[in-house]
Amino acid sequence: MTRRLQDEIKQTRPFRSLEEEVVVGLAHTADAVQRGFIGVFKAAGLSSTQYNVLRILRGAGAPGLSCGEIAERMVTRDPDLTRLLDRLEARQLVTRARDEKDRRVVTTRITEAGLALLDDLQGPLATEQRHILGHMGQDRLRQLAELLDEARATSA
Repeated sequence: MTRRLQDEIKQTRPFRSLEEEVVVGLAHTADAVQRGFIGVFKAAGLSSTQYNVLRILRGAGAPGLSCGEIAERMVTRDPDLTRLLDRLEARQLVTRARDEKDRRVVTTRITEAGLALLDDLQGPLATEQRHILGHMGQDRLRQLAELLDEARATSA
């Protein structure tokens, strides 16, 4: 792994530790995977974080979620979630309403248009996922998922 990663990032000196190599490798891999999806999201007029929010709201169902609950579930954090929700609401992909009992709480829900957009993206995203990871096989993907879970366990 060392030589290939070093070649890809044009690094001439060895890594100081295996941990450093793995962290740089994870970041480089995450960026490569993300670049694969950018075209799919761009065609739909979405950013990856907007897509993430729509997925979260689809999973939440009819009750919806508060801004804080959405933030807790995001794959990558967005410091300006309110503005992101403003853009999704302007496109009529989500709705927001104040809670009748506690006016400080604003609940966000996905709309039918938001659900339809996610349905439209499902095929292209699955194709891209297979393109990026399909060569690894189910057993190795399962092992990778477990290793990633283990790596995140200490950072939570």
